[in-house]
Formats: sequence, structure tokens, C-alpha cells
Amino acid sequence: MTHPKVSRSLSLESVDDLEDLNLTAAGLLHDMAALQPTERSQFGYKRAAKAIAYLPMPVSDLVEAGTLRDVPFVGPASARIITELIERGSSPTVEAALAKSAKGGTVQSTRAFREGYLSHFALSQALARERDPAIVSKAGYRGDFQMHSTWSDGSERIERMVEGALDLGHSCLGITDHSYGLPIARGISMEQAAKQWIEIDGVNAKYRGRFRVFKGIEANILVDGSLDLQPEECAQFEFVVASPHSVLRKTEDQTSRMLNAIRVPGVAILGHPRGRMFNRRPGVAADWDAVFAEAAKLGVAIELDGNWHRQDIDYRLARRALAAGCVFALDSDAHSIGELRFSDYAIAHARLAHVPAERVINCWSDDRLDAWMRQRHASPQHTAKRGRARRART
Repeated sequence: MTHPKVSRSLSLESVDDLEDLNLTAAGLLHDMAALQPTERSQFGYKRAAKAIAYLPMPVSDLVEAGTLRDVPFVGPASARIITELIERGSSPTVEAALAKSAKGGTVQSTRAFREGYLSHFALSQALARERDPAIVSKAGYRGDFQMHSTWSDGSERIERMVEGALDLGHSCLGITDHSYGLPIARGISMEQAAKQWIEIDGVNAKYRGRFRVFKGIEANILVDGSLDLQPEECAQFEFVVASPHSVLRKTEDQTSRMLNAIRVPGVAILGHPRGRMFNRRPGVAADWDAVFAEAAKLGVAIELDGNWHRQDIDYRLARRALAAGCVFALDSDAHSIGELRFSDYAIAHARLAHVPAERVINCWSDDRLDAWMRQRHASPQHTAKRGRARRART
């Protein structure tokens, strides 16, 4: 029997209130994993948590049907915890383990690192929910503007990513391999970037009229808000995604860091702004309303990064960015063809935030994108010549 606190299935309305039962169940399994004495037992709970988070149906239905153990990797211990949640509204097993363990307080504090995420079932509900036709949807989505190829830490060549995007019905993408200041991600030098542009020109020539690849880069935001690229280097790309990859666990305010980053000429997108990770870290602390206000003034897009572990920013912050007048980039942050579907999570969060397609760069025409990217390079302080990435397309 389902506990009164727990709805039988995730309703469309409850998604907005973060009553995502599948994610709650997965979170409890992560709690138990963190309390385990061996890596093997930790792995078992984590694997079960992933299976529940990716379920295409409400986990409560499986409990009521007696088929929960049919889910791959869900063993008896995990099934007991999930069943307790469904039938009682909480798990006495997990709460007792937390109370007994010296790590209980630390584990409980990580629960905040799971807020604002969507399970796969919640994603499907958000995408299916009826909205005003003006709200962004998969139907109007042309392609995303953060992804990586074998030039840096991706697993596929650019043309293979294009083919994967075409299979999804997309008509453009932006390649944003990591910049040279992030060697851990095999960031590319400017010499490598120049060679990459030649490859992109060839791909664009081959797919002319069907698909376009934009020449971008994901630059690293340094502690002071400057980028790991020089201004004249930023100028050579069609667009720059500026993203934080360090100082993501501290509680100190980093508003000035984010403001400085979006003021850099050429920066078109603030990528995964918080730098958060599911169940691991909260990310950057900042006055996000101030950041959104400045981004809206400059025309810098705020990214909703759809990578499942990021989902950054989520729909709650997206609502505030929308109110500030921001435009948005709904991206997959794909490092492989399969990860291109992570853009669905970005679209789902945008739909929950009621973001209209007009505010989403992924829905814009090539001409509008070109004009917007040129505007982001324009600055009284920025006079460097922009030639190589903007030469005539063949």
C-alpha cells in the first residue's frame, strides 16, 4: 500500500515542487552507499541508484506491482529501502544507519546537493506536459552549443557528432572543445584550433543546406573571472562558452568572478554556471540575480547544461533568469553521440521554468545566431581583428 505522503505516480504538477519520487529513492540509496565499509557494497547501492534514477516509469508502480526486483541491479537491500519509502513515506533502514554512523551528519548534508535535479521519469513528464505553444519544446530545437570532440576530451570526431545530431532531427551545433588552460581535459592550443576550423569548414561544405557547425570554444573561468584565453584569441572563435571548472566547493561569494567572466568580449554563453555535481558538490555561491541582470544587459546566454550529473542551472534558477530578461542556451555538454540526448534535460528544465522559445538561442535561425555572436564580440575595448574563424565558408 502506498503511503498517503507518496503519490502513486509523479504528477505533472508535482514536478514543479520537486516531488520526484524516483530521485528521492535514488538519493536514499546514495545515502546508504556513502555509509558502506567496502567499495563493493558502495558500488552495489550506487548502481541501484542509477537504475532507479533512469527508470522510465514511477518506481511506486513497480512496488505496487511487486516487480521492483525485476529492475537490473536492484537487490534485496535496495528494494527494501525503496519499498519503505513508498509504503511509509520514509526509510527507517536508512535513518537508522545514518543515526548509527559517525558519518551520518556528513552524509545528510550532501542531500542538499541533490536538490533541483530531475529523474528520467520526471524529465519525460516535463517534456510531455501541455504548455503554452510559445514555451520551448523539442519540436523547435535546432541543436546545442556545448559539446566536445576528439580534439579535446570527447570520444567522437566532429562529423560523427554531426551525424548523431542529424539523427535527432537537429540542423546545427556548436563545437566547444576545451581551451588550453584546462590540460586535464586535453584542452586545445590555438594552433590546434586553427586545424580544427579547417576540419569544420570541410564538414560544413559536405553538409551545406542540411547542417551547420559553429566554431566555438569552452574557456575556463579563472578565480578572478578572467579567462584562460587572451582577448585576441577569443576573437578568433565564432563564440565562446565561459565555464567554471575550479573553486566549486567553497562557500565564499563569487559574484564578481561570474560578472567579470560574462563581461569578456566574445563570451556568448555562461556555461554550467554553478559548476555543481549531483550528490558531490553545490557549486559556485553567488548573487545570481545580479549575474542574471548583467547577462541580460549584455545579451549573454545563461546555459542550462543537460548533463545528468550537472543539470545546471536548474528550473528554479532559470525562472529567476527569465524574470531578469535573460536569453538561454539549452545544451547537452555531450562528450559522445549518446550524450547528445542530454539536451532533453535542459529542455525539460526550461519548460518547467516556462521559458519561451524566443528566448532560447537553440531555436534561432543561423542569421540571428550570427548577428548575436557578432554583437558579443563588439566592445569599445576590443579591437582585435576577428578573421580566421570567420573567413568565408566553403
